[in-house]
Amino acid sequence: MPPRPSAPQFPLRKPPMVVQLTKKEEQLRLEREAAEARAAAQAANARAAELENAARAARGEGPVAPQRPVAPNAAPLGDDDRFDMGAFEGLTMADLLGPDDRQQRRSAAAAPVAATPAVPSRTVDDFDFDADAFLAALDEQEFVGTTGEVATGTVVGLESDGVYVDIGGKAPGFMPKKECGLGVITNLKERFPKGLQVEVLVTREQNADGMVTVSARALALRQSWEKVRALEKEGKVLQVKVNGFNRGGVTCDVEGLRGFIPRSQLQEGENHEALVGKTLGVAFLEVNPETRKLVLSEKKAATAALFQNLEVGQLVEGQVVSIKPYGLFVDLGGISGLLHQSALTGGQLRDLREVFGQGDRVKALITELDPGRGRIALNTALLEGQPGELLIDRDRVMAEAADRANRARSVLRQQEQTAG
Repeated sequence: MPPRPSAPQFPLRKPPMVVQLTKKEEQLRLEREAAEARAAAQAANARAAELENAARAARGEGPVAPQRPVAPNAAPLGDDDRFDMGAFEGLTMADLLGPDDRQQRRSAAAAPVAATPAVPSRTVDDFDFDADAFLAALDEQEFVGTTGEVATGTVVGLESDGVYVDIGGKAPGFMPKKECGLGVITNLKERFPKGLQVEVLVTREQNADGMVTVSARALALRQSWEKVRALEKEGKVLQVKVNGFNRGGVTCDVEGLRGFIPRSQLQEGENHEALVGKTLGVAFLEVNPETRKLVLSEKKAATAALFQNLEVGQLVEGQVVSIKPYGLFVDLGGISGLLHQSALTGGQLRDLREVFGQGDRVKALITELDPGRGRIALNTALLEGQPGELLIDRDRVMAEAADRANRARSVLRQQEQTAG
């Protein structure tokens, strides 16, 4: 068999040496580095002292006492070492304070002019300051478009999703398509041609680019709510067209706002679906812009229409429909008036039925009207010739009520003037 090849021979290497540093050697190294650092610091202090003495010499002052070097491993310096008072021996207060500035200025004035030109003193007014430029810079940074502010602008651009309106800011305001007005707008270009003056409401303040978001719809809604609240305050009756219905009632449009008429407030609430497309006279039940609730009533409108035909001092006739401890309720043809016990007669009254019973016809003067709450105050005592006449001869007072009402109106006017 042929001999097997022997394994290759590699030169022998010495094992790596492990350097061990004793604590003594480490301490000596640190002390040596500390000594070198102190020597460098002393050299820097010496150089600083040289530069300071050179500066003091240029000012005509004496040199600073040299600092004593700190020896290695020296004990901490005491106050006597830190503050060498020996350098101040023999010096007067004038020496300590230095030369008089006024004397130096007089000497400088008497000396010949140096070659270096003097720097002229300047006041604040001498600096280059342009007030107009400063104000113009402020105007450029002026904040335009606070949320809730009404602004008038000009249409400067159109996009498929909205309109750009210049309201005087750094950038034009943007009005999204859905905010361009009440209802549906199909043709923005026709509705908002360039150059058109529009009034808008700022709905979002400036972004990083200085652009605000504006809305013509929000402004129209605000103005509509303001108008509706004014109509409610006046107790107006409106004519509206029913445009929809649900289980609870019917809907209509009032100044661009969605109004709701509950079934209980309709004259024909049982078949309210048939009212779509018809025009109804309605009055306001609730107007709340915060919750966007606009509730109307056809029944209240009928009452309000009757109120429009009444006035204070008018003589009316009705029928007693209810007797309460505090007075009589009189039906005046769709609305009720209250004949309070204090306004019934000027005589001593033990029971209201002594004058009128339920179902009796009554003629009385209107002394107060409140259309908002549907209240009418009546009075028969003013028709009496003498206090208590109704208790004695009611029929005569009622028969002469029209003639007696003229005198009673004069009494009412006098009472109003006295109260006013």
